[in-house]
Amino acid sequence: MKSYLLLLVTLVGFLGFSQSYNSDTSELDEKYREDQFYASVTYNLLNEKPKGISQTGFSSGFHFGFIRDMPINQKRNVAIGLGMGISTNSYNQKNVLIEDIDNTIYFTKIDEGEYNVSKNKFTTYLVEVPLEIRWRTSNQQDYNFWRIYTGFKMGYVFYNSSKFKSEVTNEKLSNIDSFNKLQYGLTLSAGYSTWNFHVYYGLNSIFDNSATFDGASIDMKSLKIGLMFYIL
Repeated sequence: MKSYLLLLVTLVGFLGFSQSYNSDTSELDEKYREDQFYASVTYNLLNEKPKGISQTGFSSGFHFGFIRDMPINQKRNVAIGLGMGISTNSYNQKNVLIEDIDNTIYFTKIDEGEYNVSKNKFTTYLVEVPLEIRWRTSNQQDYNFWRIYTGFKMGYVFYNSSKFKSEVTNEKLSNIDSFNKLQYGLTLSAGYSTWNFHVYYGLNSIFDNSATFDGASIDMKSLKIGLMFYIL
């Protein structure tokens, strides 16, 4: 995890310092862009759950990165944004025990009351590349403005884990092969100034075809809803 953070900080530093400003107003007009660090907190939902799987508790996501802004019109209020970031996402659920039996991963249906489960969640850690179409009412002198940024985000799961605690058994696993390494989906951020509503709608399944539950594939997708903060 530390190595990925170091890589991100190095890249952000390079992109950030590559932007230069001039005291001349005309040159500011020509070079104005909204290069930004971003930080987001989301509530993570499991979308398209198979019958018998239910979610419980608060499932959180934390996201951080940098986006390079590339204006495409003369007013420089419409742009393409391309960036890189990191993300950690937890999903609390019940009814499914992820266990390793003789080096094979099983997704077992359980009775939560019978097991008296105290913790049951899985977590993913990703390096992400967001691509956005960006519209805003800003200029080089006004930093409080309305914005609508919509786009596509591709993520690579470099680490995953699951934790299960109950009175019957405890199971803690990591780097489970059944997770899809690539995660991608549509994004929307809209709001005023620093505070923005944010949603991510996953287009592909969190798990691959090897993950089955009660005889059917687990084709759950991620839906993340929360707040996005843009920091200059």
